[in-house]
Amino acid sequence: MKTLEDLLFDSPLSRLGYLYATAVGLVWGFIWSTGPIERRAGLIVFRGLPTWSFGRGGSCVGGCYLTAQNVNDEVMEHEAVHKRQWQRYGMLFPLLYLAAGRNPLKNRFEIEAGLEKGGYL
Repeated sequence: MKTLEDLLFDSPLSRLGYLYATAVGLVWGFIWSTGPIERRAGLIVFRGLPTWSFGRGGSCVGGCYLTAQNVNDEVMEHEAVHKRQWQRYGMLFPLLYLAAGRNPLKNRFEIEAGLEKGGYL
């Protein structure tokens, strides 16, 4: 018998949420990016976005990473973990992330992605 977790996490439903978030990230990136667009660490990276259009140094939305210029290798490894979190949790990810708190040093998703690689330490 399937549990609620089986239905919500790493499921067709979460995959659909991930694909929707990726579509939103693509639209947002194509609208605001003024820099190069490339694939790195399994993500579609949009650079040159205005700082108001993403959080902190950059934001992972589905399979997209939106930033001004924050694209070193360590950051990209960190963001690749966030991509995997989007795949696992789908559209529940933003809610779970918000519930985990704005402080990256206590946010379990930032800790899992690597605080040092994310530039938080």
